[in-house]
Amino acid sequence: MAQLKPVNSGVYKWADHLVAVNEDRESRKILEGSSTHLDYLEIHATTQFPGAKPSTAHANGDIEECIIVKEGMMKVTVEERSAILHTGGVILLMPGQNHSVQNAGDGNLTYYVMRYRSKKKMDLGRGDASGGTLMVSVDSLTFRPNKRGGVRRYFDRPTAMCERFEMHMTQLDKEGPSHDPHAHEETEIVLVLSGNTEMTIDGKEYDGTAGDFYLINSQLMHGVRNATDNPCSYFIMIWK
Repeated sequence: MAQLKPVNSGVYKWADHLVAVNEDRESRKILEGSSTHLDYLEIHATTQFPGAKPSTAHANGDIEECIIVKEGMMKVTVEERSAILHTGGVILLMPGQNHSVQNAGDGNLTYYVMRYRSKKKMDLGRGDASGGTLMVSVDSLTFRPNKRGGVRRYFDRPTAMCERFEMHMTQLDKEGPSHDPHAHEETEIVLVLSGNTEMTIDGKEYDGTAGDFYLINSQLMHGVRNATDNPCSYFIMIWK
């Protein structure tokens, strides 16, 4: 594989992604490149229409995946295990796991797929010791209120590809920041679920609404905030 260019920090707008339509589904390619800790990072979104054929069962030899349900009802099968996940459901899929995805509802199923490979050697034992593949329903998580809104925590653990991969959902009820601007070693993605948000990354200003996401490369100063007094919510994913 040719060496990929580093991904750019900034906002990636849902409305800007080109749509490729097939008989029973459509797809949006969002980005492909490398990052500080990953020699391969690719993100796309797929919509399966009602009655669509399941995705072809397959396993990734040296790729890890994080799958997020944007809308609809998903039946996901990993090896011999199946689960039904709704909007906000997440799969953290270890390499080498045979899997397929099917629209199990009456409407569209749309989901994001983040595929990645570490610059360091893959460690399957580390991933298995931390829990292996996860299938997380939003209904299984506790919403923990705080003075700005609240948080749902999905996972915070090592994986086969990452020394640390952490994911949570934040809700902000009023206009203003989640916290003070900061920087850290991890690369970060903020995926907007609802409402209107603003983000400062390395001194530049961006805005995003449902379906948009921000990417913040390692060590860049950044801060996200609610742009209005109506609630907003978003996923945070950080990894190294």
